[in-house]
Amino acid sequence: MNVVYFAWVRERIGLPQETVETDAATVNDLIIELRAREDRYAAAFADTSALRVALDQELSDFDASLDGVREVAFFPPMTGG
Repeated sequence: MNVVYFAWVRERIGLPQETVETDAATVNDLIIELRAREDRYAAAFADTSALRVALDQELSDFDASLDGVREVAFFPPMTGG
């Protein structure tokens, strides 16, 4: 699965995207796996209330299933202006 990182999430992890081999059933499960990888992932996912997620370019929830999903994107909330 392709995992894409935007804004400060990308800066903390140091990658714009990567291919992740995972058996995670949900976004939350994927985050748990990513946090366990390295400190930079733990820092990026320390506070998920400051993140949004999109599955195959559709906004979603952290408890959403990853079944059939090809791309997961993590990004901070957007503000208008």
